[in-house]
Amino acid sequence: MKVNDKNLMSLYSFLGLCMKAGKLSSGEVGTQQSITSGKAKLVIISQDASENTTNDFKNKCDYYKVPYVVFGDKENLGRAIGKSERTSLAVCDNGFAKAFREKLQKWQDGGDLNGENKNI
Repeated sequence: MKVNDKNLMSLYSFLGLCMKAGKLSSGEVGTQQSITSGKAKLVIISQDASENTTNDFKNKCDYYKVPYVVFGDKENLGRAIGKSERTSLAVCDNGFAKAFREKLQKWQDGGDLNGENKNI
């Protein structure tokens, strides 16, 4: 699947930046370790993860008080960070986690991530 929406592409690119900065762990085992060790500041669960996997991560995040979002698909999450398919990612930096959530909220609200509103 190719991402054509430039704002959506910006979200995936931001995850690549997090990976290059060394502030992202990926895959089920890496994400779980980040959650339980207290390093995870935000967990991203792919929209096409199985119901069991999604529930496991949501429960673990709730227990360890880690915010999570359901975003993207396995293929594009993996591609964004230069890996194979990824069901889950953990952002391990407060600044990156906050910035990603803000960008995601703007995208969901229909705004342009570069500050313009595409609804005007």
